[in-house]
Amino acid sequence: MEQLYLKDCYLTEFDAVVKSIKDDKYVVLNKTAFYSNSGGQPSDTGVLIHNDQEYPVAFVGKIDGIVSHEISVPGLKPGDKIKGIIDWDKRYNLMKYHTASHILSAIIHNETDALISGNQIGKDKTRIDFSLEDFDRELIKSYEAKVNDVIDRKLPVKIEIMPRDKALNIPTVVKLKDAFPPDISEIRVITIQDIDQQACGGTHVANTSEIPHIDIFKTENKGKNNRRLHFKFV
Repeated sequence: MEQLYLKDCYLTEFDAVVKSIKDDKYVVLNKTAFYSNSGGQPSDTGVLIHNDQEYPVAFVGKIDGIVSHEISVPGLKPGDKIKGIIDWDKRYNLMKYHTASHILSAIIHNETDALISGNQIGKDKTRIDFSLEDFDRELIKSYEAKVNDVIDRKLPVKIEIMPRDKALNIPTVVKLKDAFPPDISEIRVITIQDIDQQACGGTHVANTSEIPHIDIFKTENKGKNNRRLHFKFV
């Protein structure tokens, strides 16, 4: 299945054909612009339209590696031609949070060599987990200021689908080498000019100027060498 958002995160509508349906609610299309829940980023929601009938999309996930759209109204059949419309307000908010989390993660790594161990993007806040022995709360606020400075610099954010060998020559990507099975021939790389370059399958804004300033409003110790911080937009 062609995942249209991988090349165009701003695509909000698309035409597709229903390939299969399971239990009258799990819909597989021949292509989709809906982001499926993964990598700490929630799935898109929205609607599929066929013959003026709307089929709300409540969740999108992968089943056996195939993107499946969970609809809340039954009635679609294989072969139906549909128009898909994503909830743009939700998507765009998640795009801004996802790119902001890349900036913050890069700054933390550059300042401390800490590795990011997890993240969860939300509609009102986002959290990042990272490996660090000690928390210096004054430094945390300095990271916040540096993120906001990057936002104000209006830096371009570029999405590239690279051949595997080229992508694995990037220092920040090669650390994830074992995450890519041998049959993966291309790797999607997100580059924030002068700040960060990493493999990522999520959706992102095209320029840091689209992101509001952040506020790191909470920090937590989550066990040995595991720290968590929460940020929101202001």
